[in-house]
Amino acid sequence: MPAEQVRSPDHRRDRSLGWLGVRWIEHFCVHGPGDIQGTPLRGAGAIPLSTELAALTVDAYALDRDGRRLYDSVFFSRPKGADKSGHAARIGLFETLGPCRFGGWARGGEVYEQMDFRHVFGPGEPLGRPLTYPFWRVMATEEGQTGNVYDAVYYNLVEGPLREAFAKRDDVGLTRTYLPGGGEIRPSTASSAAKDGGKESHTTWDETHLYVLPELRRMYDTVRRNLRKRLAAEGWSNETSTMYEPGMDSIAERTHSLAKAIRSGKARSARLLFDHREAPANVDLADDVALAAALREAYGDAASYMDIAGLVAHIRDPRNDLQDSIRYFLNQATAGAERWLAVELWDQRADLEHRVPRRAPITLGFDGSTTRDATALVATEALTGFQWPIGIWERPERATQWEVPYEDVDAAVDAAFASYRVLRMYCDPRWWETRISGWAGRYGDRVVVEWPTNRPRPMAAALLAYRNAIVAGEQSHNGDPVLRQHVANAVRHREAFLDEFGNPMVTVRKESHDSPNKIDALMAGDLSWEARRDALAAGEVKGRRKPRYFSPATLAEQPRRAPPGDELARALEQLAAALR
Repeated sequence: MPAEQVRSPDHRRDRSLGWLGVRWIEHFCVHGPGDIQGTPLRGAGAIPLSTELAALTVDAYALDRDGRRLYDSVFFSRPKGADKSGHAARIGLFETLGPCRFGGWARGGEVYEQMDFRHVFGPGEPLGRPLTYPFWRVMATEEGQTGNVYDAVYYNLVEGPLREAFAKRDDVGLTRTYLPGGGEIRPSTASSAAKDGGKESHTTWDETHLYVLPELRRMYDTVRRNLRKRLAAEGWSNETSTMYEPGMDSIAERTHSLAKAIRSGKARSARLLFDHREAPANVDLADDVALAAALREAYGDAASYMDIAGLVAHIRDPRNDLQDSIRYFLNQATAGAERWLAVELWDQRADLEHRVPRRAPITLGFDGSTTRDATALVATEALTGFQWPIGIWERPERATQWEVPYEDVDAAVDAAFASYRVLRMYCDPRWWETRISGWAGRYGDRVVVEWPTNRPRPMAAALLAYRNAIVAGEQSHNGDPVLRQHVANAVRHREAFLDEFGNPMVTVRKESHDSPNKIDALMAGDLSWEARRDALAAGEVKGRRKPRYFSPATLAEQPRRAPPGDELARALEQLAAALR
């Protein structure tokens, strides 16, 4: 399918400074950090601009009849690896060092010269002139992070032909570049941008699907207002992104919403150039041929240098989140039921032959409810990372009146402490504060610890560590079907804060608030794992950790046991099975 575009009704490619921009970029720029670092864009051994990137440049510099820029914001959306950041850097270099603004209409024969670059204008072609005091702000999402755009800029100014434009080598720095004749290029974060007075003539925002935090949105609004302060500079912004997760209210989502409103006639043009390409809808992801074709469609020209077969294998890998792969590589906005973990990966961790010896050191995790959700107590063998549920109490399917059997839960906790050496027990306290206090009184408040799961940051960190352990094979389990179902039910929920790499952190939730599909046993398993991690860090786990070798048996081969009617009997049966 063709790229989705929003352009001005007055858009004409024969009335654009972009043709001059393409020539200038291919003459002066080289490819930045990566596999083709330092490769020129023209001449012997060159890797030139793709047709789509050249077309974007021409479109971005389209002019009206009076020679004014048609667009004050440009949005370019392609999958990961399509050279979006690299080309944003090249356009920014043209903005700051090249003839990027209208200087009249050529009669024919006029010449622009810069270093060893020479361009002769044809009749009616727009003349180009450099900006007076260009100020290009390159935005980054995190402190100390310059991002891919400025990395490519710095490489070009230090290693490429443009280094000859700088008489003083120390004008080019990792935190700021001073331009010959005045002006600067400055990488900035949300906090640093807010402290400046706003002299921007150009701004780059890279990967705006990550701009979900309030301070990033405020920074975006502030800098866009700054671009309006310099009338003669005709300031504009260049926004690049892969597709976003709907509902996160990212800057990319806001821009796409505006583009759709313009296309439907619900909003005026707003001087936006929007260019987005994605895979066709309803691709059969189980069909390798169809998936490869969809990837080629999403990448467009960039498919010529992408490893399409490798991308198919990456999407197939159960360790990789499928919804993320759809957004990153098929460039489709996806939301909704993103599973926290592929259940096939969970099944691979089943070890049906492992037995936990009596008095083995373990940790426990407890997540409780009263009448609606499930209550679960999950154990982890400290030396091996082997997990099993000691008890899972769920409301029967057709029950209208039901309450968790508190005495049975109490008995299961006591049986666990009697059968094993419990190092730590982490408990979500909601609804169970009094019972947990009683357990702490019996077994010690340094062992039985309240660990509230309604704290997004600690919970996201704990879930990430738990998921990483499952993916890496550090965790195993006894294949319990109810615990498996709770893991399968868990849906990812992206929080409005980022990790150290600038990615949104993730907690879990049910598919919907009133969903009958429970996730409480997963939460108990996570708390049990977090208790084990803390016990290991505190030196409480004595003895040599034993390597585990997974049985080839899968959950499908495991016999299903009918759950006993009595909840206490069920808990004791599971304890006995673990001791055998």
